[in-house]
Amino acid sequence: MNAKKKITAICGSTKAGSTNLSFIKAIGEIVADTIELDIFTGLAELPHFNPDLDTENSPAAVTAFRDRLRSSDGILICTPEYAMGVPGSLKNAIDWTVSSCEFSHKPTALITASSVGQKGHAALLETLYIIEAKIPQELQLLIPYAQTKISKENKITDAATLKEVNGLIEAFEKIIHHDE
Repeated sequence: MNAKKKITAICGSTKAGSTNLSFIKAIGEIVADTIELDIFTGLAELPHFNPDLDTENSPAAVTAFRDRLRSSDGILICTPEYAMGVPGSLKNAIDWTVSSCEFSHKPTALITASSVGQKGHAALLETLYIIEAKIPQELQLLIPYAQTKISKENKITDAATLKEVNGLIEAFEKIIHHDE
């Protein structure tokens, strides 16, 4: 494969010690030789979505977020489920991209790592589909009971989960290299 591709990884949790951030860091180590993983943890810095501010002069944090996504070859979202849905801060960030289309036809992987996660995962998939993210089945992964499957040192400790994550990474790399 050619030069390293850049994937922007969005952590759907604003918690500093989030399990989802641990999964992103674990993936970063797995792909270090082939992928540049740009970890975005700035959900809390994005203002509440307001269509009146969604102009050519959008807030600086929004412009920087959009630029990061636009400059990447793919997007990885790793998120928990909150109250049977998508975390509000993650949905807010995605709302800022609807009119500017950063997700449109962009290879996107979704990992929902939560206690259960099924409803939040399904809801976020619907949002990603409507904004035309390129998210085939092999780039979708639900990791229930996620806290029990990763160490504090950001190592995936569950063999079946590690195999699934590696499968997602392999499929993601094929897709982003195929789009060259």
